[in-house]
Amino acid sequence: MIEVVCNDRLGKKVRVKCNTEDSIRDLKKLIAAQTGTRWDKIVAQEMYTIFKDHVTLGDYEIHDGMTELYYQ
Repeated sequence: MIEVVCNDRLGKKVRVKCNTEDSIRDLKKLIAAQTGTRWDKIVAQEMYTIFKDHVTLGDYEIHDGMTELYYQ
């Protein structure tokens, strides 16, 4: 289990617990459950890399840490 901290750049930070085998789509659904935003409107990115939905967190080497996200 890892804990990913997501920031929407508007002052709201969300902590989500998930596995490294989960896809980015699963992460978006967990974030959407906590924020009340539709999961398909969430764009997850770290610096300038926008994450694709079908790739797992382990493939992107996301560990306990920070992932920037914003809404489109």
